[in-house]
Amino acid sequence: QVQLVESGGSLVQAGGSLRLSCAASGIIFSIKAMGWYRQGPGKQRELVAHITSGGSTNYADSVKGRFTISGDNAKNTVTLQMNSLKPEDTAVYYCNAEPVVPLPGVNYWGKGTLVTVSS
Repeated sequence: QVQLVESGGSLVQAGGSLRLSCAASGIIFSIKAMGWYRQGPGKQRELVAHITSGGSTNYADSVKGRFTISGDNAKNTVTLQMNSLKPEDTAVYYCNAEPVVPLPGVNYWGKGTLVTVSS
């Protein structure tokens, strides 16, 4: 059973920091990349940060310089360090895995963790 479990979401004041973590399990083949996505109130889900197994990263323009994604290939985990949080960062944050060999009918998304940033 493939599972991705996010943790670390909380209520934080603007300017504060949070660290989100995601652990993937049950994935038979190597994971080529993992990413964090978010969906704010009344918005579509968007990419926040992405990291490949080789360590290449990319970020949404809105979080560049504030968020940092990192991963552990051996443990199939990924973290998102969020600093200088803004109210517009409020969203449910989802973890996603991209295996080298994706299997049909398998869900590679986590259930999400809620981040609320107050002013």
